[in-house]
Amino acid sequence: MKQRARRSGLLTRCALALGVGILQAAAFPNIGIDWLAWLAPGLLMALWLGQTGSSAFRIGYCAGLGHYFVSLYWLLLIPLPAKAVAAWIAVSAVLALYTASWSWLCWRTFPRVQARAKPDDTVRIERRVRARGLQVRSAAPVGRVPSPGVPESEVSAFKTLLATNCRQRTAWGLICACSWVAIEMSIARILTGFPWNLLGASQYRRLALIQIASVTGVYGVSFLIVWLSVSLAVAMIRAWRLRALITGVFDLALPTTALLVVVGLGLHRLSQSEPMERELKLALVQPNIPQRVIWDDREKSNRFQKLLALSQQAAATRPDMLVWPEAALPGVLTRFSLQTYEAVTNLVVPNHFWMVMGADDAESKQTQDVAGDADFFNSAFLIDPSGQLVARYHKRHLVMLGEYMPLANWFPFLNHLWSRKGSFTPGRDPTPFVLPNLGAKMSVLICFEDVFPQLVRSSVSEDTDVLVNLTNDGWFGESAAQWQHAVSALFRAVENGLPLVRCTNNGLTCWIDDRGRLHDVYFPGTQDIYGAGVKLVRIPLRTHEEKPSLPFYHRHGDWFGWTCVGIIVGLLLKKLLRPRFE
Repeated sequence: MKQRARRSGLLTRCALALGVGILQAAAFPNIGIDWLAWLAPGLLMALWLGQTGSSAFRIGYCAGLGHYFVSLYWLLLIPLPAKAVAAWIAVSAVLALYTASWSWLCWRTFPRVQARAKPDDTVRIERRVRARGLQVRSAAPVGRVPSPGVPESEVSAFKTLLATNCRQRTAWGLICACSWVAIEMSIARILTGFPWNLLGASQYRRLALIQIASVTGVYGVSFLIVWLSVSLAVAMIRAWRLRALITGVFDLALPTTALLVVVGLGLHRLSQSEPMERELKLALVQPNIPQRVIWDDREKSNRFQKLLALSQQAAATRPDMLVWPEAALPGVLTRFSLQTYEAVTNLVVPNHFWMVMGADDAESKQTQDVAGDADFFNSAFLIDPSGQLVARYHKRHLVMLGEYMPLANWFPFLNHLWSRKGSFTPGRDPTPFVLPNLGAKMSVLICFEDVFPQLVRSSVSEDTDVLVNLTNDGWFGESAAQWQHAVSALFRAVENGLPLVRCTNNGLTCWIDDRGRLHDVYFPGTQDIYGAGVKLVRIPLRTHEEKPSLPFYHRHGDWFGWTCVGIIVGLLLKKLLRPRFE
């Protein structure tokens, strides 16, 4: 009977955790109720408090499923229905493990209490339990928890929480925040990484807050959210159990002060306007070509003509540069498709502007097993006003299952499990696009490369003027994917102190300044981000003489994230080794 009741209670908590995950998803576009992000971690903590480690993991996993099933719904819009469902379930199931791991880490570092709780606290708790018709079970003494983070009952967990002093609770709140950052660092790296909808990205509209990303990266914003959320939950629990609101003031004092300091410094940074004496005028073409059309060889001519028509419209604005999105050209740009190459140069030369475009590239393999065998790349090309191809960049971070099949070199039959005839080859190094007559240097990113903080940082040098991202989110229809991609990329502009230009197939084509402000989001006179059209944007540039040093984050990288990882690893080792020395 007791086991059945315990199992029923766990199922209830798991169901509530699904709801918490959905609340977290609602903090991101397209719903975008960003203050919900400040509640979700604390609510999740309250659900697993007093549970066993395995139960905490299960509850966290359910919260992760709720979050990713809702926020990544757009994977279901991939025009390959069976594979879309499989991808949606698999990606959500894997990412939910990270939320589960955070719950377990926080449970594992739950404070050990050495001092006995005040008798009045214990009496109040037991009276409240009896008033709810529950029996008070015998528990381990408050000062001796049987195992770290494993109170014998929910009552003893609350006793333990009440028996801790403010210093212990504050330290645990900081550990929970460090754990979250360590988990996000893992998300960005394990299995090639997928740092999509990191918690801090939900605050993209809070410009003063997100300026901390110039020092800590987006991870600093996530840290503050989790720290305050857990502290708020602890304060609420103590206030409820002790029936005294004043008890929560001390728990919230330090995280609230830290938040106010960060916002104050952010407001100061936003107020520092820098004069811009130059500008780069770019015409961004958004063709809005459905993914099924891109895959249809019979539509190559039609989609190319549509692209040329929009480009003629853009040329009338007399830009310095014309930009096409990722995979805009049907087929390969270079020697494999001379007719296409000539059409592009005939567009550039009469109008005398630069051009950046996305297209496939191919290079003959050094060791050919088959005649004509080649490596194919997802690429960006720079063409100068004379029609010469002067630089190319090969995408370095490929999409697993979308651009390559893992282990296919060893198990060729895996290639039959997906729609492409072959895999792309990853590029090796970043390639700067230099525009001598305009005195500008840009760094190009393709597809979701702009959501990886460490990759974007490696693409920027001291004399880089602007970041340019070419992407195609047409795989996911007209959905939240376009907004989520853009707001994740927004932090790369803040972290590196550079404007970021985004040219996409079907949204979100825009540019982001070095403080994280979105510009030219909608087409003129509309609230539409998905349709076909041209946007003329003017990117302010500093002269190299007045250009300040790059932000702290760019110069020192993920120092904050790795510090959090080190703290958590150290604490876990201490927990594991402690029994040997006790």
